[in-house]
Amino acid sequence: PPTPVLVGRKEELTFLHKQLRQALRGRRQLIFVAGEAGIGKTTLIETFNQQAQLTQELWVGHGQCVEQYGVGEAYLPVLEAFGRLCRQPDGQRLITLLHQHAPTWLEQMPALLSATEYAALQERRRGTTRERMLREMAEAVEAFTAERPLVLILEDLHWSDYSTLELLAALARRQEAARLFIIGTYRPVDAIVSEHPLRTVRQELQLHGQCQELLLEYLDEAAIRDYVATRCGDTALPDGVATAIHQRTSGNPLFMVNVVDSLLRRELLGERQDNRALKKVQEVIATSLPENLKLFIEQQLEQVQAEEREVLEAASVLGVEFGVASVAAGIEKPEEAIEDICETLVRRGQFLHPSGLAEWPDGTVVARYRFIHTLYQKVLYDRVASGRRIRLHQRVGERMETAYKERTTEIAAALAAHFELGRDIKRAVQYHHKAGENALRRHGYQEAITHLTAALEFLETLPNTVASVQQELSLLVTLGPAVIESQGFASPEAGKVYRQAYELCQQLGKTPQLFPVLWGLFTFYEVRAEYTTAHEMGQRLLSLAQSAQDSALLLEAHTALGPNLLWRGELAPAREHLEQGLALYDPAQHGSLAFLYGGTNPGIACRYLGAIVLWFLGYPEQARQRSQEAVSLAHEVSSPFTLAIALDFAAWCHLLRREGHASQERAEAAITLSTEQGLLMPLGIALSFRGGALAEQGQAEEAATQIREGLTSWRATGARMNQSFWLALLAKAYGTLGQIEEGLDALTEALDMVNKTGERFWEAELFRLKGELTLQKFKACPEPSRRIQGSQFKGEGEACFRKALEVAQHQQAKSLELRAATSLARLWQQQEKREEARDLLARVYDWFMEGFDTTDLKDAKALLEKLV
Repeated sequence: PPTPVLVGRKEELTFLHKQLRQALRGRRQLIFVAGEAGIGKTTLIETFNQQAQLTQELWVGHGQCVEQYGVGEAYLPVLEAFGRLCRQPDGQRLITLLHQHAPTWLEQMPALLSATEYAALQERRRGTTRERMLREMAEAVEAFTAERPLVLILEDLHWSDYSTLELLAALARRQEAARLFIIGTYRPVDAIVSEHPLRTVRQELQLHGQCQELLLEYLDEAAIRDYVATRCGDTALPDGVATAIHQRTSGNPLFMVNVVDSLLRRELLGERQDNRALKKVQEVIATSLPENLKLFIEQQLEQVQAEEREVLEAASVLGVEFGVASVAAGIEKPEEAIEDICETLVRRGQFLHPSGLAEWPDGTVVARYRFIHTLYQKVLYDRVASGRRIRLHQRVGERMETAYKERTTEIAAALAAHFELGRDIKRAVQYHHKAGENALRRHGYQEAITHLTAALEFLETLPNTVASVQQELSLLVTLGPAVIESQGFASPEAGKVYRQAYELCQQLGKTPQLFPVLWGLFTFYEVRAEYTTAHEMGQRLLSLAQSAQDSALLLEAHTALGPNLLWRGELAPAREHLEQGLALYDPAQHGSLAFLYGGTNPGIACRYLGAIVLWFLGYPEQARQRSQEAVSLAHEVSSPFTLAIALDFAAWCHLLRREGHASQERAEAAITLSTEQGLLMPLGIALSFRGGALAEQGQAEEAATQIREGLTSWRATGARMNQSFWLALLAKAYGTLGQIEEGLDALTEALDMVNKTGERFWEAELFRLKGELTLQKFKACPEPSRRIQGSQFKGEGEACFRKALEVAQHQQAKSLELRAATSLARLWQQQEKREEARDLLARVYDWFMEGFDTTDLKDAKALLEKLV
């Protein structure tokens, strides 16, 4: 049948034009056009598009979600839409804009680039994040629409991948002006039955007024009458014709068009009409026309020639759109013969539309066609016998694999689908793995998990050999980062993946994948604050690196063990490992390495971590200098993540030096950068340090709120690392607010964590703060209680200070020893133990050779002068 003429959709068409006018004023629009199969969503949009382009110069991009593999192909319809736009005559301008504003997206379309350009973009991609990709496209869209309005049409979103939905939501939520009009179509029932996230995304956007839905209903009898009259010219129609057609089709536009076409072919419409003709129409509708659209399509298929039906059935295996070469491979016939049949069907207006040309990497120029409606493809696909369907998928997959040669990675998801449905399990595993890697590169973590999990499940059905164990290990090593990014470093699923991978390493014996597996386990246990187990993994990393005599592995092992020992309060060994890391680091050789959590330059990491260790050991000026070195070097590398983390640790260094204003400046610089680049982990750290900086400056209420929110967010991921420090900051803020019991509760929780996890780097300060709050509690007591319980409070406070002093001395944490000695000396001063106080504090103060401009040392000096 010909493309349906739009009928009965005047109000819907008017609505779309109205929203387009809003978009042309810079008010971005997202419209979901919803309705069941055959109801006319595509026809409505095509008509709107044709009318809009008559009056406006627009960029119009079209993308199609694919049922077979759409969920596993991150950003599939978006990349298709922009790829088509960039291949248009004026597409070079779009390529230029993508290069400027969204290089990570342009890299996903290698066919548009030379080999040199592609390699350069791959280098630029290092350190990117999912959030940065979304921000890049948002900014690119705003750049596009500053030059020309953009209409983006994405069909069948009920089959969409999750990443595409996230991008649509990000574009809809932006407040910046953009002449952007997005239309997405979907079938509500399909979305509900499959529990697709589209429904949740749409509801949330609609709740905030960031999208609108246009729900298409079936046509009424009047609309059908108008359509039939249009098709029949000036011939008068009895009212009963429209009634009969409406009763048979229920107002489904596609079904209605097919019924009218059938009646016209039988010459029952378009001639002089009378009651006898009406009865004949009613009789034909009732007795010879199928009662539903699927059966109607089946009837049409029986009326075409056998070779045409063979081509159509083979084409259905490829999806709604297909290339002639693939069909030819499927049924093993010449491409010219297939193209002739397709052209014949197009001329007759049956089943197919032309869809241009495409060129494969092997030089094959592929004529492409598209089914008039997805229902035709669905009915045809269901007709293909299961055995023949398997053979077709297998042959098509093999032909595409041959055509793409070394570039099969570009179509990995399609090949995975064909070989899976073609029961070629070995190759299905291979291409699911490649598709998972593709999704990871696009930061499509859910899609990566879908592919890699499928590969692992299929692998279980193959014979258990050394090769299959090695392949399973490779899949798990690829799966680990996807799980970490989507669920968190400390998620149970991340631990499960890496433990399973470790068991396979044990089976295989010596394998190069043991190092990344141990690294994954180390990170898992470290972030969960299981420091002893993490330390064991770190020692294994070091042993492997030493055996391999690989400087890059040694660098990573030392850079891992340094912070692990810091958290455990083993400061001197921590410094030794970080210094060894610095000695090993060669920017030319190791500049592309990414230490810890996947993004930080290890040479810079050794510096900012080393700065913290130096402060603890009593070198506050060297700590400041080392921290500044880290930030300066981070500005020179092309990694926003590295710079953000360096700024975070600089904020911490200033906070340890009790420089609240400087700490806040560094934290806010990290917040700005992390927000711009979409770096969630550095952002969370920066917000927490900003809270500590505010507390240091006396803004305790805001600080307490911010620290509590940070703790809640951190714990929600399963992470427990560094909580004792944040709880101490919270306790200090509570103390400033006079909420002493809340502060003591926070310290009790922190000390409990110290005992359970071995996170001891802040243990001395926890006891000191507990002593300070205990004395503050004494001062806040009514006078009678103070007289009765005074000695008890002071005894408890002194015991806490002595414990803080003992812990700090054991750890060689001279900066914390100074704080503990100052607090204890101040208490002894109040108790008239001036000589003991001066001896204690002087011993610690006199040890220091630098940092005399810091608050801690100035406070100690001022107290010493009072003790003379």
